[in-house]
Amino acid sequence: MDAIFPFLTPTTLTLALLIAVFGGFVKGVVGFAMPLVIISGLTTFIAPEYALAGLIVPTLVANTVQSLRQGVGAAWQSIKAFRVFLAVGGIALVASAQMVRIVPVETLQLLIGVPVMVFVLIQLLGVTLRLSGQSAAVEAVIGAIAGFIGGLSGVWGPPTVMYLTALETPKQDQMRIQGVIYSGGALALFGAHLGSGVLRAETLPFSLALLPPALFGMWLGGRVSDRIDQKIFRRSTLIVLLFAGANLVRRALF
Repeated sequence: MDAIFPFLTPTTLTLALLIAVFGGFVKGVVGFAMPLVIISGLTTFIAPEYALAGLIVPTLVANTVQSLRQGVGAAWQSIKAFRVFLAVGGIALVASAQMVRIVPVETLQLLIGVPVMVFVLIQLLGVTLRLSGQSAAVEAVIGAIAGFIGGLSGVWGPPTVMYLTALETPKQDQMRIQGVIYSGGALALFGAHLGSGVLRAETLPFSLALLPPALFGMWLGGRVSDRIDQKIFRRSTLIVLLFAGANLVRRALF
């Protein structure tokens, strides 16, 4: 075990696999939040750098599947429509990703925990924005914020969801667009952290190991999504994430 995952014990590996299943399950039910669940869960017992490496491959594959659900043509139209968001977000993500290995663990915990708490509170309080249409300037700002946070934490979903909701994007379109944006971000994250050294011979097998349980959880979540109250489930998940974010902040400060 130590030869394969030197930063894990059999117990923590089992916990990591279960967290991946739960993260996939949440994504299958509500369409997002898998990286939030995985990074928040894993950082309770391994260093943020390893947790970030772990979520990269599952996030890339899961979101690629989501983006292509309505076909390549529809995905390409989404890429063209949100090219400013993707371009600016990708640049910000690659830039911030280079900071991961030089930033102290406590700072990384804060940089992950605080945004998680803020975004979860925004969701729980039902704060919404309204935009009459796409704006290149607004899109660039939100893309930059999402990319900067994503490069450090692997989490760029909440700003994306807020922006698409503000545009009152139809649900089916929003799911596809989220998949396109997230898979584009995950691809940039993959490349950026090959360069930063976060994703390397020591950590890539761990990320690959989390892929099957994450996809299984996603499949399971999709199967049961119509049978459970999604609002209650989503709210419960957000509350769990709020406590996870608060725990990261506590560990960073105390």
